[in-house]
Amino acid sequence: MSKGPQTHHVVPNPDGGWDVKRGGAGRASSHHETKREAVDQGREISRNQRTELRIHNKDGRIASSDSHGGDPYPPKG
Repeated sequence: MSKGPQTHHVVPNPDGGWDVKRGGAGRASSHHETKREAVDQGREISRNQRTELRIHNKDGRIASSDSHGGDPYPPKG
């Protein structure tokens, strides 16, 4: 899994709360008290910038992924 510039990540902040980060960035794009707020903001940023959104669990593992980029095989629906 690449953490390149075509991704955004919702990750736990070591000091509490949740951060939205661009793949490969050192600093968070935004910080939120709850995971839900971070996911909502991350989805909006990801849609606007057409990137993949990777949502991590508290342990840092990727729990789910949303594609807002140029997916060659977007899901039907």
